[in-house]
Amino acid sequence: MSSIPLPLRQLSAREARFFAAAADAAFPHGTTRDGPPLPSGTEAGVVAHLDGWLELLPRRNRTLIRLLIVFFEYATWVLPAPGRGGRRRFTALAPEQRVAVFEAWSGSRLRLRRLVFASLRMLLTSSYFASPAVLRATGLAPLAFATPVVEADLLYPPVGQARDAIRWRREDLSRPPLHAPLDPHGPLHPDYTEEGASTGERARAGESAGAGARG
Repeated sequence: MSSIPLPLRQLSAREARFFAAAADAAFPHGTTRDGPPLPSGTEAGVVAHLDGWLELLPRRNRTLIRLLIVFFEYATWVLPAPGRGGRRRFTALAPEQRVAVFEAWSGSRLRLRRLVFASLRMLLTSSYFASPAVLRATGLAPLAFATPVVEADLLYPPVGQARDAIRWRREDLSRPPLHAPLDPHGPLHPDYTEEGASTGERARAGESAGAGARG
C-alpha cells in the first residue's frame, strides 16, 4: 500500500491498487545502457497521474475506465494466469503471473481481447511517459530555453483550468528572442529536474488535500 499516493482524488483504494500492480507489471524497475535506471511504474507515479487525469474526464469516460479495471481484476476467474493460484484476482497474483497475464492478452488470437488490453496499455504507457523521472532516464526530458509570449498564449488556459488561469496579458506579448542554437547537453526545463518535479508533486498533493478538505 506504500506505493499508493494519498490522498486520492478520483480512484478508490482498490482501483489504485489495481493500477499500481498493472503499472509495475508493464514497467518493472529496469536499467539503461548509459543513463540512470528506469523507474518502475509506481516509482514513476503512474497511479497519481491517472488519479489526476480521471478528474478531468467526463463522468461517462470515468465509468468506462472503472469497468475496465473491474474486468481485468476478475478476468482471471475465466482466463487464469499460469501457475498455482492462477484464478486469483489480478492484484492477488504474483508479479510474474501478472506479467504472464499481460503477455497472454497482448498475444491473444482474439482481436477483441487484444483491443481490450490495448486500452489498458494506453492508460499505463501515457502515464508512465508523462513522468519527469522516466523522461530524464530516457534522455527525452525537454531542455530549458526561453520562449516568446505569442497571441495563442492569450487564448488558452492550462489543461483542465478555467480561462481566468491564463497568466499572460496583451502587454506581455514579446518578439521571438534571438538565441544561439540549442545545446543538446544544456540544462533541463525546471519542471523536469529532480528538484522541480518534487516541487510539482508537493503542489499537486497540496491541491488534492485542499480539495479533499473542501469535499
